[in-house]
Amino acid sequence: MADTLTTTADTKEQISEKSAIVVAGLRKSFKELEVLKGIDFAVERGSILALLGPNGAGKTTIIRILSTLLPPDGGQAFVDGCDVVREAKQVRKSIGLTGQFAAVDEYLTGEENLLMLGRLYRLSKADTKRRTHDLLELFELTDAAKRKVKTYSGGMRRRLDLAMSLIASPPVLFLDEPTTGLDPRSRLTLWEMIRRLSASGVSILLTTQYMEEADQLADQIVVIDHGSVIAAGTADELKERIGSARLELTIAADGNFARAEQTLDGQDLHLDRERRLISIASQSGVHELRELLQRLEAAGIAVESVSLHRPTLDDVFLTLTGAAATPDANEGAQAEQERTTA
Repeated sequence: MADTLTTTADTKEQISEKSAIVVAGLRKSFKELEVLKGIDFAVERGSILALLGPNGAGKTTIIRILSTLLPPDGGQAFVDGCDVVREAKQVRKSIGLTGQFAAVDEYLTGEENLLMLGRLYRLSKADTKRRTHDLLELFELTDAAKRKVKTYSGGMRRRLDLAMSLIASPPVLFLDEPTTGLDPRSRLTLWEMIRRLSASGVSILLTTQYMEEADQLADQIVVIDHGSVIAAGTADELKERIGSARLELTIAADGNFARAEQTLDGQDLHLDRERRLISIASQSGVHELRELLQRLEAAGIAVESVSLHRPTLDDVFLTLTGAAATPDANEGAQAEQERTTA
């Protein structure tokens, strides 16, 4: 049985008003594998929070706990003001879930999938038909509504899967790597639909390994690694943590590289003499670039090319975790432990 904290009615009301999801000290282990080591974060109502981390970091485990599919070993979590352990039934009424793989029936049409799920949620026939019509329209599936899902493209299946998670109009939505495997155009389409959902007031917890996805969609980002939160903030705040932008100047072949180095002495320089490249930490970007070019021109040094590189979330991820956003060794072990102990 998971440890839970005593929560007063006033505290629950405050949680429900301000945050759609609150996670405090969440812990989970599978036999000897400690997956979550005391996770803390909150998702404000009507916002999107992205969980970033390599595979095996614990992202999907968090989603499974918050959606009441897996009990925590310790800590506490609230979804829409309800405790995920003690009030699991109420939590399930408040959430929609889109997992890593589309959970649709290939032998039914898109419309039939939605109608079936509406009946499983015990919506009235009128409400089921209305929601099905609205969702098919929202996710641009009206023309394919009567076709069997096995004829759908990957992007269409993903949109249908997301539509199905919304059939009961949940205020909270969990998206577990929703665009994995999609082509760039389908990914952009799904991003736009996720933005619309957030703008309509749906609170969204998103896990992803696409840094651009988090940068484009998330109001707040939480980075986890080896079961712990290692950073949190907006995309811009996280980028600022790893340093300033960098200016890169390539000195022309007929230019004097050593003299260029002397001319720019006093700057934070990184030199690549073989490529004739000078990299400089920059705080003011374009303004500083103009000043440096003027100094080089006054010294008679020809510059072949210039570029300004600002930190990206990929830089953040690499700096914080020491690895790219690719599967790590814990992924297979964690999945196997979940299958045998959940």
